[in-house]
Amino acid sequence: MSDPNPVGVIGIGLLGQAFVHRLRGAGFEIMGFDVDAAKNAKLAELGGCATASVGDLARRCDPIVLAVFSTDQVEDVIERELLPVLGNGSGKVVLCASTCDPDRIAALGERVARRGLRLLETPVSGASGQVSRGEGVGLIGGDGDVVRAVEPILRALFASYFHIGKVGDGGRAKLAVNLILGLNRLALAEGLVFAERLGLDPEAFLKVARRSAAYSQVLDIKGSKMTRGEFAAEGRITQHLKDVHLMLEQAERVKQRLPLLEIHADVLDACVRQGEGDLDNSAVIKEIRRRTRS
Repeated sequence: MSDPNPVGVIGIGLLGQAFVHRLRGAGFEIMGFDVDAAKNAKLAELGGCATASVGDLARRCDPIVLAVFSTDQVEDVIERELLPVLGNGSGKVVLCASTCDPDRIAALGERVARRGLRLLETPVSGASGQVSRGEGVGLIGGDGDVVRAVEPILRALFASYFHIGKVGDGGRAKLAVNLILGLNRLALAEGLVFAERLGLDPEAFLKVARRSAAYSQVLDIKGSKMTRGEFAAEGRITQHLKDVHLMLEQAERVKQRLPLLEIHADVLDACVRQGEGDLDNSAVIKEIRRRTRS
């Protein structure tokens, strides 16, 4: 690559690892940081170099990709760790791939812009495995000039991307997409359990469903995980529950009831109470199976 600056990745979890894989495959030098030493070791396996601190990464990298868990963590990393090191007027770009509270990320974008930091929202539609395979879709919120400045990064990370609008709009689109996606998974789980209780073979029924009018990509991505009980995480239940809470908060703000999502939240909460929060989100089928009539 002609760009002399390494790309920084903060947060080397499932999504961060997928991003490192994509960026290394496109020829970018990667420096990364995670508070978990084991994840920094994974970064090295993927061809990246771990830095000693967020501040060290901030000084050496441009752009910087955030793949942390929550809005709180995004605000903390940017305002307490990046800005004190970078000072005012750095002009560096931060790509925030975390699914955040849209109003808070919009306000953060305004605050950091006054300090010379350029924030671009880049949440992704797709589980970490899909992103790693180059199948993720980016939902971009931010200034068009910033989007154009990091086009090579966006092309490396995503199969395609859409510039939705201003900072905050990417997250709004992500929440609406994830609402549809999560309910799709839940409907698949319920349909598989229903077919099984009716005496049908789940694997055979899944083949039928894939060729039917009920088909969606969720059947390909999550169907076999559900029928085989293989729940190694590509997207964790706790992660989706966090997003569901954001959806419900936004729905409350605009005075919109989301009755199906409320049911989904109850199912996810039940999974977490059963100690299943770190399983793949396809494990919702476990809770559907538990809801048998006596």
